[in-house]
Amino acid sequence: MTQVLLGCIADDFTGATDLANNLVRAGMRVVQTIGVPDASVTVDADAVVVALKSRTIPVADAVAQSLDSLRWLRSVGAQQIYFKYCSTFDSTPAGNIGPVTDALMEALDTDFTIACPAFPENGRTVFKGYLFVGDELLHESGMRNHPLTPMTDSNLVRVLQSQTKRRVGLIDYRTVAAGPAAISERIRALRTEGVSMAVVDATSNADLMALGPALKSLPLVTAGSGVAIGLPQNVGLVPAAAAGQLPQALGFRAIVSGSCSTATNAQVADFVEGGGAAFAVDPLQMANGQDVVSDALEWAQQRIATAPVLIYATARPEAVSAVQARLGVAQAGEMVEHALASIARGLAERGVGQLIVAGGETSGACVQALGIQSMRIGPQIAPGVPWCHAGSPHAREGAMHLALKSGNFGATDFFTRAFELLS
Repeated sequence: MTQVLLGCIADDFTGATDLANNLVRAGMRVVQTIGVPDASVTVDADAVVVALKSRTIPVADAVAQSLDSLRWLRSVGAQQIYFKYCSTFDSTPAGNIGPVTDALMEALDTDFTIACPAFPENGRTVFKGYLFVGDELLHESGMRNHPLTPMTDSNLVRVLQSQTKRRVGLIDYRTVAAGPAAISERIRALRTEGVSMAVVDATSNADLMALGPALKSLPLVTAGSGVAIGLPQNVGLVPAAAAGQLPQALGFRAIVSGSCSTATNAQVADFVEGGGAAFAVDPLQMANGQDVVSDALEWAQQRIATAPVLIYATARPEAVSAVQARLGVAQAGEMVEHALASIARGLAERGVGQLIVAGGETSGACVQALGIQSMRIGPQIAPGVPWCHAGSPHAREGAMHLALKSGNFGATDFFTRAFELLS
């Protein structure tokens, strides 16, 4: 059995596959587990990513789940731990990035780690400690209207400092540009000054590759998925196509979308405008007692044999706000998640073997409803989004291909182009 070189804890399901995708691209064989596996589970991979739904849950629960993941990863021999959060650094005002990082540092008995959500390929860059989404500061991007985790401050040092009692510092772009030795020296200086966490600037993949060697000796790395591309080189691995090979794709094709991000709204519109068959899930109809799940599955049953279908609850911010005002934020979100998860399971039972799920919370709910416990990570569809292969008791063939897409990721034609890569 291969020794686990890197053990990863991700705070949502799409983020987990995003991280796993970058590790596969850099040459690692990766398995993603859904939640903390049973103690008897063994793995044969260079890296393991434990996918949690801990981004927006109460802080104490997020910490407990993350520590459970850490214990399991250490039990299978993980040599370094990676805590993965979103490339937009979003969480609730109380956390959970800072509190989880604090808990992991204490458990690993380490006095220093870095924080770097940069993912330049997807337009997430950090400059002078400020996070940009494309050409916009984070707080000026669509993330300011996120229904669960609105981000109104782009200064990551300030955001992280508000979530921890440890001192937070910065490793700026000039140090990163000077290379691994300069980054290592800056880490030593920050430690001497009593700094325990450092936000790291990164505006290109070259920055992330330079950062990798400087992180080799750290027990804990916290980051978005981008930093992952620079870590496999530390153990002598290089990109290899074999790392991402999956079985042949079978079954019908479908998309389930619960994300309300700007990118996913554009993807839904592109699919519909291109003539794709689409069914809109209305939370107000569900609240009034209509069986939207049965309606959606009956509609899909008549179409899935001929072309991909899209079932979506995606909506623009003003529409989301109206629903939340009527039902409450938590109730509206949970109702939609539960409905889309039931729809995903019903689609698999009706022969869908290639399924795209858009949205982190939606992906978590769908994967759990499908009874999936682990996934093998395959080829990249778009930066941060790979195809995966997973066993499911609800799939006709006993297994299926999945793509779990963060709401913010993917080009406008993602829903169409993704299936072409499996044909």
